[in-house]
Amino acid sequence: MRNRTRFKTATAVTLATLLTASMATSALAETTWQQDHPRRTQVNSRLASQNARIHKQVKDGDLSKSQAAALHKDDHQIRTEERDMASQNGSHITKQEQRTLNQQENGVSRQIGQ
Repeated sequence: MRNRTRFKTATAVTLATLLTASMATSALAETTWQQDHPRRTQVNSRLASQNARIHKQVKDGDLSKSQAAALHKDDHQIRTEERDMASQNGSHITKQEQRTLNQQENGVSRQIGQ
């Protein structure tokens, strides 16, 4: 009985350690990418926020599904442009490219708020 309890305890500790290590590795990788690509992180975070706002406004009845589809299409175009810009510069975007993308996002953002 004592050996069985020790085995269960050892197994639980091992699983907890593996799970913690796995989570830490995932968080570290995400943080590293964000640190290495702060401009892209900002642009993509903003796109994600706008996506959530579009969904909320559709749910609240403030936007029709066709209006939302058009806004999603605009956001998708901005995301594609961001990826294209990054592919030309070692996976980074310049400050000017970030400004350009943010100006485009401003236009979509104003449409969401109407």
